[in-house]
Formats: sequence, C-alpha cells, structure tokens
Amino acid sequence: MRPTEIDPTQYDQLLNEKAEQIQQQFSGLIDTQLEIFRSEPLHYRQRAEFRVWHEGDDLYHIMFDQQSKSKYRVDHFPPGSRLINQLMQDLLELLKPNPIARQKLFQIDYLTSLSGQAVISLLYHKQLDDEWLSEIGNIRAKLREKYDVQIIGRARKQKHILDSDYVIESLPINGRNYDFKQIENSFTQPNANVNCQMIEWALDCTSDSKSDLLELYCGAGNFTLPLAQNFNRVLATEISKSSVNAAQFNIARNNIENVDIIRMSSEEFTQAINKQRTFSRLDGIDLDSYRCNTIFVDPPRAGLDDNTLELVSGYDNILYISCNPDTLFNNLQTLTQTHQVSRFALFDQFPYTHHAECGVWLTKA
Repeated sequence: MRPTEIDPTQYDQLLNEKAEQIQQQFSGLIDTQLEIFRSEPLHYRQRAEFRVWHEGDDLYHIMFDQQSKSKYRVDHFPPGSRLINQLMQDLLELLKPNPIARQKLFQIDYLTSLSGQAVISLLYHKQLDDEWLSEIGNIRAKLREKYDVQIIGRARKQKHILDSDYVIESLPINGRNYDFKQIENSFTQPNANVNCQMIEWALDCTSDSKSDLLELYCGAGNFTLPLAQNFNRVLATEISKSSVNAAQFNIARNNIENVDIIRMSSEEFTQAINKQRTFSRLDGIDLDSYRCNTIFVDPPRAGLDDNTLELVSGYDNILYISCNPDTLFNNLQTLTQTHQVSRFALFDQFPYTHHAECGVWLTKA
C-alpha cells in the first residue's frame, strides 16, 4: 500500500493482523498476554523525506513504489503530521518561481515536532553560494510569517544552516512535559504519540526499581531522562557524538541531575565493565560505584551481539525495546535461558506496514 493511499477505516483490522502475526511468531517463547498500543490512523509521522521532480515550470514531491520502483507524485502525505502537509504546499509555491532556489534541488526532508517547530532540509546537486543563501533567506522569511521553521541547505561537502539545525520537541509523559533537542539528519522516533506510550510503558515496568539503571544505545536520551525518576542513578552509553551532545543538552534543559552519559559503543562498554580495556572517556566515571540491577537496551535492527547478550543476561531485570521482531526473537532464545518474560508489548510505530516495534520486560528466573 502506497503511503498516499492509506485508508484509516482499515487501521484496526491491519493492527489486529499485525498483533496476531507477532503473537504467532513468539508463541513458543512467550506465554504472557500481548499489550497493544495503537497509533493515530492519520498524521502520525513527525518526519518525512521526498525526492523532487522538475517538469517544466512545475515542481513537486515524489516517492517511489516499493514493488515497481516507479515514481509517483505526492501532493498530500496522510501519514505526515499536519505541519508537514502544510509546509509541503507552501514551500513549493515559494520555490517554483525562484530559479536559484529550485535549480538542481533533488530532495526535501521535513522534521517537525508536537510543539509546532520544523526544520526543512534542501538537498542539491550543485554548490550553494551567497546568491542561493540570499534567496533561501527570503523564502525562510516568508515561511516564518506562518511557521516556526528553520531551513538547511545541503550539497556535496556543504551544509548551510541559516539559523539552527534542530527542533525542540516537547513530549507529554504522565502529566509532565520533557523537552528534547532533535537534530536534523539524526535518529528520532518518527511517531511521537506512540513514542510517548512507549516511554510510559517503560516507566510502568520499572516503577518498583530501587537501585541504578544501565542503558545502552541511549541516543539523545529519549527514554533515559523520563526513566531517571525511577532510579537512584542512570549510566547511559551512546556511540554517536551528535546524539551525546544533544543528550547533554536535554539533561540540562530538563533539570535531570542523576544521569551520566558516556560516548561508547555497547561492545566498548562490555570491554570496560569486564576490565578488558581502559578508556580515557571514562575518566571521572567510577563504574564500580554503580549498583545497577536493571539494564535497558534499544539496539539497532541487527539486535544484540553475543558479547552484549552475555553482559545483558547478568542483570536482574532487562528492559528491551526492539525495532526488529526477528532479531528480538533470536536474542530472546538466549535471554529466556536465564530470565522470564513478565510483559510483552507491541507499539504500532509504523501503521499500515509490516514493521513492528516491540517491548519486553524480563526478570531473573
């Protein structure tokens, strides 16, 4: 199904089919009831990417059919936030009559937030000069009459930031708003409302915790900051430098005082905690002072490697968020040898697709 053709009247049926598929896949491994968290049927994505097609004086967004690979025009994007849909129309109307701004433009990316902010990235097959900066500055000024928007220009070995390259997202979590710097071209959870449900579920799972938390793959602190309220201290790791910088910004902005973030991969942290290697990045961090009986992992699609699996299985409680049911299933084959699954959840981050985001809460058997 093309994103432009989604039918919200089919949402409940498709979600039920997805849930049945997940239950069937994990039936021999998990016997607890599946908790299902639904998405809004429309306008649920806070970010979107489109190629741009030039046709005479016309200029429009396109996408490519996954089966035929043929292009199709996108004038409206039902999965995208209402702000994305508004910006799509108004931006093109400003680009079309401007030869400098539209020349060799091949892609437009949109990042929006629940708080009403937006970053638009314009990608070009040409070098961006002062004349381009002047014209785009004028276009941004026109857009700012209606929107809280930033514009970025990208070309080969060039990135022009007219003001800033991020939005400040404000997520309502159990009656409190948490602010997050979300940087253009960095990973963020695309479905903000389902993301809030994921965080609240994680908070509920860990509500009786009494010690410290270790988190691997923390990103910009999406889960880290809200979870800090359930623990004495939180030690979190992340390999991306830009994500670590954003996480430090978010810690300060939200007045969180019990979180330490270190820039390390999960493999490096495993070596450090097992005292196989020393790292200068750990200067000032006394790993032995933490009393972590809970570990939280939100790995990439490849799941956990064998060494990280061995590390994770040593903790009393495991909170695992997965974007790939297949690698989650493989990892659980190992983790259920030492732990039992107490809770199992499906978060419909990507409606109308086969993609499934799952959450598992495991406790020591």
